[in-house]
Amino acid sequence: MTINCKGTLIDLSTPKVMGILNITPDSFYDGGKLKDDTTILGQAEKMLNNGATFLDVGGYSSRPGATDIPVSEELQRLIPAVELILKHFPKVLISADTFRSEVAQKSVEAGAAMVNDISAGLLDEHMIPTVAALQVPYVMMHMRGTPQTMKTLTDYEDVTLEVLRYFSEQIATARQAGINDIIADPGFGFAKTIEQNFKLLSQLELFKILDVPLLAGLSRKSLIYKTLNTTPKEALNGTTALNSIALLKGASILRVHDVKEAVECVELVNRL
Repeated sequence: MTINCKGTLIDLSTPKVMGILNITPDSFYDGGKLKDDTTILGQAEKMLNNGATFLDVGGYSSRPGATDIPVSEELQRLIPAVELILKHFPKVLISADTFRSEVAQKSVEAGAAMVNDISAGLLDEHMIPTVAALQVPYVMMHMRGTPQTMKTLTDYEDVTLEVLRYFSEQIATARQAGINDIIADPGFGFAKTIEQNFKLLSQLELFKILDVPLLAGLSRKSLIYKTLNTTPKEALNGTTALNSIALLKGASILRVHDVKEAVECVELVNRL
């Protein structure tokens, strides 16, 4: 499978790594770490040197219970960061992590190569038409509700079947709108219990029926650190273990905080 990023075809037959750059004060693991141009550029350079294909830049924390912020504040965080990174690393492929169409539009205009939407278009009716008009790849994640309400929305009869049904509907909508390159993200940690997250991961190979690349975002999440009775800071080893499983079950992109370890994971799994 390939996706077209700014005229370059990215071959996902070998899995790629997406580094997380949160320009937020309250993200669950790295909130507040990237406070100025120097720290943003330093982290971007580190991730690129360690082998990241994409940098996922976000200005809105989507952790459970995160504070809702206005579009203007999200834009003030995100757009300068996109412009800054591209000024110093012109060839980098930036993913704009947003569920708002206005932010997606302005991010791509600033040079972002793709859009990563935690709501798959359900939190902004203009998102799918906007992405279609922009003709950029679109990561569609599964989530119920909003970051503020999702922890209460975990009543599935069969989480895997319901997430698959969700994607079949949203992918069809996106295709009909004219979006060519779609990536599906099952949304580990979003409106799912720990048990439901592990069930999704154990059945991830079933998502191949969607016939789109899969993104796995497991990095340092609560299904790891709560299971191991530790903290996000101590969850790198668990992240690597679950990333390996995701790769074996068909993930094409790993979205991570720790690029070097994820790239090594890809290299080792590819030797099997």
